[in-house]
Amino acid sequence: MEYKVRHRTTYRYLQDVSQSWHLAHLRLRTTPHQTVHDSKISLNLEPASQVARNDYFDNPCEWFSIDEPHTHLDVIAESHVRVDKAPERASRDSLTWEEVRRLLETPSLDEARDAVQFLFDSPLTRFRSNIAAYAEVSFPPGRPLLTGAIELMNRIHKDFRYDTTVTDATTPVDRVFEIRAGVCQDLAHVGIAAMRSIGLPARYVSGYLLTQPPPGQARLLGADASHAWFSVWAPPFGWVDLDPTNNCLVGESHVTASWGRDYGDVAPVAGIILGGHDHVVDVGVDVIPVEPA
Repeated sequence: MEYKVRHRTTYRYLQDVSQSWHLAHLRLRTTPHQTVHDSKISLNLEPASQVARNDYFDNPCEWFSIDEPHTHLDVIAESHVRVDKAPERASRDSLTWEEVRRLLETPSLDEARDAVQFLFDSPLTRFRSNIAAYAEVSFPPGRPLLTGAIELMNRIHKDFRYDTTVTDATTPVDRVFEIRAGVCQDLAHVGIAAMRSIGLPARYVSGYLLTQPPPGQARLLGADASHAWFSVWAPPFGWVDLDPTNNCLVGESHVTASWGRDYGDVAPVAGIILGGHDHVVDVGVDVIPVEPA
């Protein structure tokens, strides 16, 4: 499938912002199953500086600053991307979770060495609750890792309520685990913390999801939203992405933007402002299927 993706973030400030500096993770990354034809960021104001580079995790990102007073800022990312169908994987054919843990103890393969960095706590997935006991239900002795991870995803989907009113971007995973509710980013953090709690690597993936309208109704612009899921390292398949919000393996309807240890590594737009006082942020996303050229 090919898509045009448009992500617009609008900031409206009560008072003038005299200067601002921003980091955007809005340009899409290439993956084994995703080809990015074009991805760019534009602003409604002339930036004092704008630099594109890749971050530590090799995600495309962009730094920009604005040094003129403003009460309104639009950050618009537009991308053209092709998402291929992931190969069929029989979960029973992955290594057992104990075998994967042993591989990570003395990693000799490049992929294993890369996976090790996703074993450790990160700011939003650090936990004190007994999340390991929750994870262990899905990982009895000898179970293939991917089979256990899929069951864990199923259980998160069943046990946690999707609710946009109870968390925000800074909510730690312990709070989400306590109230059993949150949004897609929170459910991804639960999956990540659960995997790491038993010594297995998991990473946070940000992106977009094509939402289908009800039968007979036209698709609404702006109906799509930023999305998030988690990814597990399941040799011999490599990294496999799981979407606990929708209880499915990530497929052609998912567009990948960035990945990292948790949301904080790949927030769509972050930054520092001088002035502004109170402000309102509006976000609109369109994921539009297109015919291949």
